[in-house]
Amino acid sequence: MSGSRFPAERRHTLYHCDEIRAAAPVYLDTEVDMSGVERHRAAARQEGRRYSVVSYVLQAAGRVLARHPEANAAVRGRLRPRIARYDTVSGKVTLDKTLGGRRVVLATVVPELERSSLDAVQRHVERFRDGDPERMPEFAPVRKLHRLPVPVGRLLFRLATRSLAHRTELVGTVAVTSLGHRPVDGFQSVGGTTVTLGVGRVVERAVVRDGAVVVAPVMRLSMAFDHRVVDGAEAADVLAELKEFLETYGPQAALVPDGDRSAVSRATDPRPASAAGS
Repeated sequence: MSGSRFPAERRHTLYHCDEIRAAAPVYLDTEVDMSGVERHRAAARQEGRRYSVVSYVLQAAGRVLARHPEANAAVRGRLRPRIARYDTVSGKVTLDKTLGGRRVVLATVVPELERSSLDAVQRHVERFRDGDPERMPEFAPVRKLHRLPVPVGRLLFRLATRSLAHRTELVGTVAVTSLGHRPVDGFQSVGGTTVTLGVGRVVERAVVRDGAVVVAPVMRLSMAFDHRVVDGAEAADVLAELKEFLETYGPQAALVPDGDRSAVSRATDPRPASAAGS
């Protein structure tokens, strides 16, 4: 057996996994009929616009968690535990990137999801999906973290991610991670937030509608929730409402909610990428 030093490019993932050990995750999953989403995607493609499934899930998370402040929250501290309930929903989305010649997981945080149009979410996702992490200024903190000695990097990561005041910009209030581009039906992940959504592939399956068996595009949607912050009944409500939002998706759902038209410009502004990296 031979060993080697832990890759510097993956230190942020190591630090992240160390930090989430205190969580008490419970796992749920459901199947979502994506017929409405797929119709919307097809119509958009005819107009020259393309939307990823992740963007729909992020938008759904923003609308649903805004109605569940108990789940859009975080806990910190052992002797004097505190719960912070956030007034905005920020979605951390994971990215498959190459850094220093090594394949790694990085992340970006999409702000103000509860007020964002689908176009705004998609533009943010595309910018970080297509950008070069070696050069993007938003990934400079991660690159710097990799250059620090491990004890120093671990300490700085802990201080940054445990600050309740900075969580929305660093790790978001909900995490979305997808392996749907591969033949993965479902998986569970803990993203460092109270609610983490795992997105599987969309595949044609047999479903029952009005007593008849038909074929429809179906996606497995998984959710991990931190039992320290929220209980199972409310978590199940969140998952059920996510399912309903996606299954009833139509053109109106893609727009900015009434009264929040000014949010489009805010939602498209680049924000610092998460240092959590997963």
